[in-house]
Amino acid sequence: MTATTVAPSADPAAVPQRARRLATALPGPRSRELEAERRRHVTEGFGVTLPVFIDHAEGPLLVDVDGNRIIDFASGIAVTSVGAANPRVAERAAAQLGRFTHTCFMVTEYSSFVEVCRWLNEHTPGDFDKRTALFSTGAEAVENAVKIARSATRRSNVLVFDEAYHGRTQLTMAMTAKENPYRLNFGPLPGSVFRGPTAPAHLAPADPAAAAQFVAEALGGVETVLAEAGPETFAAMVIEPIQGEGGFVVHAPGFLAGLREIATRHGIVLVIDEIQAGMGRTGDLFASEHDGVAGDITLSAKALGAGLPLSAVTGRAELMNAVHAGGLGGTYAGNPVACEAALAVFELLEDGSLLAGARDIEAAVRGRFEPLLAHDGVASVRGRGAMMAVELGDASGPRADIAKAAAAAAHAAGVLTLTCGTHGNVIRLLPPLGVEPEVLDEGLAVLEAAIRGALS
Repeated sequence: MTATTVAPSADPAAVPQRARRLATALPGPRSRELEAERRRHVTEGFGVTLPVFIDHAEGPLLVDVDGNRIIDFASGIAVTSVGAANPRVAERAAAQLGRFTHTCFMVTEYSSFVEVCRWLNEHTPGDFDKRTALFSTGAEAVENAVKIARSATRRSNVLVFDEAYHGRTQLTMAMTAKENPYRLNFGPLPGSVFRGPTAPAHLAPADPAAAAQFVAEALGGVETVLAEAGPETFAAMVIEPIQGEGGFVVHAPGFLAGLREIATRHGIVLVIDEIQAGMGRTGDLFASEHDGVAGDITLSAKALGAGLPLSAVTGRAELMNAVHAGGLGGTYAGNPVACEAALAVFELLEDGSLLAGARDIEAAVRGRFEPLLAHDGVASVRGRGAMMAVELGDASGPRADIAKAAAAAAHAAGVLTLTCGTHGNVIRLLPPLGVEPEVLDEGLAVLEAAIRGALS
C-alpha cells in the first residue's frame, strides 16, 4: 500500500498543534545521521521499532529532530500513559531536582517514598492491611515479589503461565514464555519455575456452558501442574491480568477467580503483575478490578513513574513484613524524583477523566477495527480500555507478515505502533490516556488503511 501522508506545510506555524505532520520521509536525514552514530557507539543488542530520534513531545505526538510530528500509539510500551511531556509531572519532578536528586532511601528517608506507598496501599485491589516496597524496574518488582513469597511461605517453586512476559533478568526470563528474543542464547535459566495453561477469552466458545467448560479445563490443567511437583512446594503463582507481550490476551471470565481459589486453597501467594495493565490503562485503576480479583501481592511499574524509573510491590502486610530488615532494597529504589512523578500521576488519575478516556479509546478502536473481522486475515480485536490489539491470522495460522507490513506502513505515515504476541502477529495499541479524539481518530484511520493495504 501507499502510506498515508500529510503534505508538508509551506508555513509550519500554520499546522495545528495537535496534528500529525510529515516534513520528511521517516526516518529523516538528521535521524539517519544520528542512527549511524548510534550504531558506532551502542550495542546491537538493543532492538528499535522506529529509528527516529525524538526532540520533544506535544501531548500525544512525538516531534523528531527533522520536524516530523508522529502520533504516539506506543506510549513507551505503556509507560507514558499521561503523555510523554505532561506539565504536572515535569513540575513536580523539576521541583524535586531543585531540592536534591537522591539520597538512597536505605540511608536517609524522604516523605515522597512514603506517600507513594500510602497511595498504593489505599488503591490497589484487596480489602486488607497492606505494605509497599518501591524499586526501579518492573523486573525488579517481579523478582522481589518472588523473594517475598518465598520468605513468607518457606517454599521455593513459582508457577507462571503460557504467553507470560515478566522481564529480562535471569529469573524473569525463566518466567517469560517467549523464547526469541527474550530467552534465546541466555541460558541456563533458573529452575523452580513451572508453567501452566490459560483460558484466552478470544478462544473461548460462544456458548456459555461450553465457555465454562473451557475455563474449567484450563484450571484443571493448572491443578495438574501443581500436583506434579506438589502444591505444597509452590511459593507464588504469578500472572498478568491481561498478558502484554504475549499478545494482549484477556482471560476468559472466571479464570482469574479460579486461580484465586486454587492459590488460597493451597496456601500459594497470588501475585498479579499489573506492570503494563495497571495505572488506569484498562479504564480501571488496575486491570484485575475487571475480574473482581485481588492478588495477595500486586505489582506496579511502567506508567507509575510516567517515564521515570519506578516500580512497586504492594501486598498483604503479613507477607511484606515477613522479610528480614535489609532483605529488600536497592541503591536507586524509590528515587525521590521518580516518586514525585508518581505523585503527579496520582493527581492526574484522581478525577477519573483519564479512566474515562481509556474507555473511550476502547470504543473507538472497536468501532474502527471490528468491521475488519469480516476480512480474511483479521483474526480478533481484543483488549480493554487503552490496551487494545488487532490480531492478524487466517486458516494457515498466525500472519506475522501482515502485522509487520501494516506496522511498517503506519510508521511511514507517521503513526507509531508496536507488534507483539508469541508469533509476532498482533498489532498493539497503547495511546496516551488523554489523547484528543481527533488525533486518535486520525491515527486509527491511518492504521486501518495500513492493515487494509497489507491484506490486499
